[in-house]
Amino acid sequence: MAHAAFKTGGLNSCSAAQGIDTKVPDMINGKQIAVVMPAYNAEKTLEATVGELPELVDIRILVDDHSSDRTVDLARRLGLLVFQHDRNYGYGRNQQTCYREALAAGADVVIMLHPDYQYTPHLVTAMASMVAYGVYDVVLGSRIVGGTALHGGMPLYKYVSNRLLTAFENLFLRVKLSEYHTGYRAFSRQVLAKLPLLENSDDFVFDNQMLAQCVHFGFRIGEVSCPTKYFEEASSINFRRSVKYGFGVLATTLQFAMQRAGLIHLPRFSDEGRKLDPGIPKYYVRSTARSA
Repeated sequence: MAHAAFKTGGLNSCSAAQGIDTKVPDMINGKQIAVVMPAYNAEKTLEATVGELPELVDIRILVDDHSSDRTVDLARRLGLLVFQHDRNYGYGRNQQTCYREALAAGADVVIMLHPDYQYTPHLVTAMASMVAYGVYDVVLGSRIVGGTALHGGMPLYKYVSNRLLTAFENLFLRVKLSEYHTGYRAFSRQVLAKLPLLENSDDFVFDNQMLAQCVHFGFRIGEVSCPTKYFEEASSINFRRSVKYGFGVLATTLQFAMQRAGLIHLPRFSDEGRKLDPGIPKYYVRSTARSA
């Protein structure tokens, strides 16, 4: 099901007739740019995040994973396209919804940005440009390049585990990235349409599985240095879930290596794997403002 794209400052006949200056933002290389925000209890930081999005963003989508705060009400007031899960499915499932709806809205470039204000939205233009001009198929906002992670308050144990897991992955995936664990990513439409994303976990390891798929299918991955901020309102998984994520990363990496060696054949790394399907599945709905 296609949905109308939200474009800031869109020109209409009424405003033109009244002489109001309603500048339509220029697209990058003729591409429709979408920012998708997987949200869970993001009320305290959402407005700050949205407020720093550049005007060139054509489509702004928030997917709420059954928050208990007023994230959805605020998102509607901010003019976002909002989709609500009927229960808490997890971060991975949230991203599936984000990407499905961005493609349905006609996006050519999709930037996934956490609405917790941990990553600066000011990099959207740079990341989108690298994809829109075909320099890379995937661009990551790296907290490691430039040494911004610890300066931004990343806990030491997370920094150390990030570096160790990244070294392990680079060894087996045979690429060289500064980190695989950032929540700030840009993708071309082709990437999101081709990857069998429905074969991935509903949990946090979805991020890692998706990058392993990008490497497997030969997509070009670039990075930009991204300052990060850790503070009380910013979302972060606890130590127990971090450990679970770490083991999931190790498993994903070894599965990739075994797939490459022909020892196993997983749907996650197959052209026949389940891809994003059109339409809205039964587990979420498009959220609109309640009638007065």
